[in-house]
Amino acid sequence: MEIEGSVALVTGANRGIGLAFSRALLARGAAKVYAGVRRPEDFAEPGLEPLRLDVTDHDQITAAAATASDVTIVINNAGIQAGPGLLEGSLDGARRELEVNYLGAWAVSRAFAPVLAANGGGALVNMLSVASWRANARFPGYAASKAAEWSLTNALRLGLREQGTLVVGVHVGWVDTDATAGVEAPKTEPAEVAAQTMDAIARDEPEVLVDDTARRVRAALSGSLDLLYPTA
Repeated sequence: MEIEGSVALVTGANRGIGLAFSRALLARGAAKVYAGVRRPEDFAEPGLEPLRLDVTDHDQITAAAATASDVTIVINNAGIQAGPGLLEGSLDGARRELEVNYLGAWAVSRAFAPVLAANGGGALVNMLSVASWRANARFPGYAASKAAEWSLTNALRLGLREQGTLVVGVHVGWVDTDATAGVEAPKTEPAEVAAQTMDAIARDEPEVLVDDTARRVRAALSGSLDLLYPTA
């Protein structure tokens, strides 16, 4: 679909990948970009229209869909990593990950599906991860929430096909954000994630494999478990 002249909403737009998405949309000619943030009063990015949106708050989602009724692109980017390790720690963080990363994306998608339909179909983008496909003993709750969001993405692709909505899943390994500051591993810049996602929207492509890690893990899904979880 055409990004130039479009109207977009990005959740979790205050920093990191969400802010990169918002800036990329403007750079590609979007006519308006709603920046979904928890505290609009603390957000002042030039060119963006702050919109109060906590993806776990039903009333805020409903209000956002009413305000942003001109949207043609929705990017579900809001996400957290808050869960415990595999064998210890409170499960409250894991429940929060599911609420934000999975159920939040689902709730926003439900609310905006009729908006997209009314505006010609448009595009729905879910920011996923290689964790959608490969579990992690350090962050099991996060990986589980992203696996659930990947399943949701596929269900939305089927469910929104008749209304002409392009559904895009974006997968990537480590991205250079505040959340990964303590991770010693190669990282992709948020701007690169955004750029490749914009290209996919423009080409009507349903899946984005941003880096070598995403491409390798995606290919391993058709092989043995040893490919996903090597023992050496």
